[in-house]
Amino acid sequence: MKIHEYQAKKILKKYGITIQDGVLVDSLGDVDAALDQIEKEFSSKQFVVKAQIHAGGRGLGGGVKFSPDRESAKKNAEAILGMTLKTHQTVPEGQLVRKLMITEAVDIAKEYYLAITLDRETGQNVIMASTEGGMEIEEVAEKNPEKILKTWIKPGIGIQAFQTRQIAFGLGLEGEQLKAASKLIAKLYKCFVETDASIVEVNPLVVTDQGGVLALDAKFNFDTNALYRQKEILELRDVYEEDPTEVEASKSNLNYIKLDGNVGCMVNGAGLAMGTMDIIKLKGGEPANFLDVGGGANVDTVKNGFKIILSDKNVKAVLINIFGGIVRCDRVANGIIEAVKELDLSVPVVVRLEGTNADVAKELLANSGVAIIAADSIEDAAEKVVAAATA
Repeated sequence: MKIHEYQAKKILKKYGITIQDGVLVDSLGDVDAALDQIEKEFSSKQFVVKAQIHAGGRGLGGGVKFSPDRESAKKNAEAILGMTLKTHQTVPEGQLVRKLMITEAVDIAKEYYLAITLDRETGQNVIMASTEGGMEIEEVAEKNPEKILKTWIKPGIGIQAFQTRQIAFGLGLEGEQLKAASKLIAKLYKCFVETDASIVEVNPLVVTDQGGVLALDAKFNFDTNALYRQKEILELRDVYEEDPTEVEASKSNLNYIKLDGNVGCMVNGAGLAMGTMDIIKLKGGEPANFLDVGGGANVDTVKNGFKIILSDKNVKAVLINIFGGIVRCDRVANGIIEAVKELDLSVPVVVRLEGTNADVAKELLANSGVAIIAADSIEDAAEKVVAAATA
């Protein structure tokens, strides 16, 4: 799960990390009051107006504007709030800006990159830092990989003081700035662990002309599987920033991710779903989605899965690939029959069922009177659905 910058900064502030502070605005009528508050609380007569969306590259897309005075801040707020912002991380049609964060302006002497995430190869959390702050880390990794410093933290031991100093030294910091950055890194790591984040990124981390060290921007991704114990963070979810079909799928406890192809997939089990998408590709097709209905699939699950798949107008055929272990194939077959009848499907449906009660399920489908293309194997199913989608 992702959150907005203003929410991320509140979390950082809770952990004692110095941030570029500001005020949230979701109406142009609130801009004057926000500017008054910034002038009073932060003694700043200059401002930065920042679009709040779940995507990077906001500045390049016109969603972050420095404002040297109140009037320019009001004009920038009017231009950004309600705009459709397009960046390299948004969907092609862009993302509507519903909220702004108006912040104090700071005098930047130097920008750095700082992030913490899980290194799956080593099974350890890794802190990444670079002197190339303000740039996309992927670009730095491609052009100047030697400028990315990495420090791994051993599980059960946690971050050590020498490691925070090592990172700060590596960034070329000295004196009070080195001490401040070391403390900030330790606090950021504590925040990362305690919030069950999958990544926390500060880009840029800045040293100001006055010698302060602060987080100018912040981004969090959280482990969805841990949200049951992160109630406060779960409340920060903004469904407007998510794909509507993925939001609808989550309401039915379906694991759905929209893709760009034309073959809809309904499968039970993440591994089988990945394998199904792979074989569709091998047979010349393009999967339209990842959809795992889980081990407890029933009639309602299958019907809801169909509705979500068919909400994508690019879908030209649907492949249902079920291995009945925990779930019985006959239950899935009944769901398929009801869904096809109720939804009046206009696209071909290919079905491959194996496992518990597979024979019963195949008989139910054969005698149902609905138009379903039966398949004997996963390879057969992939060939038939690709042919149907391109017919």
